Amino acid sequence: MSEPQSSLWAFSLSVYANAAVHAECLDLQDRHSIDVNLLLFCAYVGAVHGAVLSDTEVRQAASIVGEWHSSIVKRLLEARRALKPFATELSPIGSLAATLRTSVKATELEAERLEQMMLEGWSTLRVEAWQRAQPAEAIAANLRALFAICGGSAQRAELPTHLVAAALAVAC
Repeated sequence: MSEPQSSLWAFSLSVYANAAVHAECLDLQDRHSIDVNLLLFCAYVGAVHGAVLSDTEVRQAASIVGEWHSSIVKRLLEARRALKPFATELSPIGSLAATLRTSVKATELEAERLEQMMLEGWSTLRVEAWQRAQPAEAIAANLRALFAICGGSAQRAELPTHLVAAALAVAC
């Protein structure tokens, strides 16, 4: 049985390959606890569909993947980061830890792909009903809605300009 193709995943891989986007997304994740997959999803629906998500719709998307993200993706990320100092040791254990870290990273990436499949499946049923705007405006509105539902310092976060630019470039 072949796996379904995911345009969100293909979009995300293209956009996230940009080093500046990668840095922006990780900064937002680390400083404001924002799910990178939700950042990419908000950029995707804005850039590709010109769709504007309400705060309620962003909350719904976040709730669709919330348990998966906190129980699986986030724990794999923590395990990968915890392995890093062990993996840099110049010893047989260091080499084995580096191999394990590589395996955890691959599993983390697969967990993120599954999270994006959840988001894409949820959005496919709704995308036609969402409001529309010019792609740049839609991306900005979606990201602001995401920041708003995250609360705290995320509400004051700057828009990730490299993410917006890369999303627009990939969607063309």
